[in-house]
Amino acid sequence: MRLCLMLMTLFCIYANAQQADNTPLNSVFTPANSEQIKEVETFIFKSDEVQYRAIDLARELRCPQCLNQNLMESNSPIAKDLRLIVYKMVDEGKTNRQIIDFMTTRFGDFVLYNPKFEPRTYLLWLGPVILLLLFTIIGVLVVRRSIRHSTK
Repeated sequence: MRLCLMLMTLFCIYANAQQADNTPLNSVFTPANSEQIKEVETFIFKSDEVQYRAIDLARELRCPQCLNQNLMESNSPIAKDLRLIVYKMVDEGKTNRQIIDFMTTRFGDFVLYNPKFEPRTYLLWLGPVILLLLFTIIGVLVVRRSIRHSTK
């Protein structure tokens, strides 16, 4: 039974991969093929400035699969696909804001290493400071209490 289920799953994955249209937008949701990988690794930019901008931008975006790597560090298929999309968008003259908005619409703020400072991320940004203050206050209270008890 388990073998049948695994075979059916593999068949479905294979069938979906064969039907997938590998345009840059659809490649976000399908694994990279060898042709796309070559295109990412050999992408030629119009100028060095554009290349540096694309690489810097790809370093600012988190890989949705790897969680702890940016698009430049990751070798996952989706990272290669997203790198290609970033490269093409930069080469087409899109601004960094447009590219970041494109990525966050598809993957949420998770793809940003530095999320925006807005009401829903206040805890994320201020949490460490609040915890540090809390532990400092608790530490001071514990030390004072121990000093009081040791002098009695």
